[in-house]
Amino acid sequence: MKVAIKTPNKTYDILIEKLPEIEINKKVAVITNPKVSGLHINYLTNKLKAKELIIITLPDGEEYKNWQSIEYVLDRLFDAKFDRNSVLIAFGGGVIGDMTGFAASIFLRGVEFIQIPTTLLAMVDSSVGGKTGINNKYGKNLIGSFYQPEAVYIDTHFLSTLEKREFSAGMAEIIKMAVMFDKEFFENIKNDKLTLEEMIKRAVELKAEVVNQDEKEKGIRSVLNYGHTFGHVIENLTNYKTYLHGEAVAIGMVMANELSKELGFLSEKEAQDIKKLLKRYNLPTDFNINNPEEFYAHFFLDKKTTDNKIKFIIPQNIGQYKIVKDIPKEKVIKVLKKFSQ
Repeated sequence: MKVAIKTPNKTYDILIEKLPEIEINKKVAVITNPKVSGLHINYLTNKLKAKELIIITLPDGEEYKNWQSIEYVLDRLFDAKFDRNSVLIAFGGGVIGDMTGFAASIFLRGVEFIQIPTTLLAMVDSSVGGKTGINNKYGKNLIGSFYQPEAVYIDTHFLSTLEKREFSAGMAEIIKMAVMFDKEFFENIKNDKLTLEEMIKRAVELKAEVVNQDEKEKGIRSVLNYGHTFGHVIENLTNYKTYLHGEAVAIGMVMANELSKELGFLSEKEAQDIKKLLKRYNLPTDFNINNPEEFYAHFFLDKKTTDNKIKFIIPQNIGQYKIVKDIPKEKVIKVLKKFSQ
């Protein structure tokens, strides 16, 4: 199965199939972490032929998605005398993918890179569309670039060793796409009518359609942030150590649904249908907000906030979206207080 990305500056394919033989007559660096390397590095290297190959291993975890890790990658590339004709391969989940893409975008002002995601979340979301970046003390992905890969290889073989919690986190992103864009897709997931490969393909197709229209998030691509505005605050408040990204997004979706209900755009039944589906995949749907005012203040650290106005992405019925701004603070606080009891 193949899905095409066509941005103004780059066209490439997302291949959803068994990893093919990859031959690159250049210096290649595989960026990975100890866990993925221990499980799957031989599977990759047996398929990969390169002029010269080095493996760069970064610590596993969102807390390592920072400047220190990027500098370590760059130092290794300089030490190995990589040049502008070299290629980086992101071999891991979303953290590895985001950091590898960012390193590729700034090393010698830009070298080619390939995405080989190994988690469900990375397959359906972070590996698709060219967003790269790192976190800092102010928030998530506030430093980064839009930088498209040369190709994305999605091989469900890697999911055979994925922890159940990580799998669930990926399902949050699949459900997100269905709620925003495709009611039939949502119903098919709910009624167990799709194989895993079919769910991945449809989620990737939907994201590709969005990226092809709006590569740099000037319009419709911001809809992909459904659940993220709230979810990023949750991640920041818990120092990225309590929840996986998809888990925080799941809670954020429930919070966004409450806001949509408050504004009259989503019915109680639809909100419950979404919540039930998230719960079916063992995703968290609640969070105790100790201080609603503090939570609200964190929204303004998000890169999606412009001119001191918070942009919220909410469902307007399942399969449709609405972008809302200028919501009175008291309405948002009212929603947050529902999670502080």
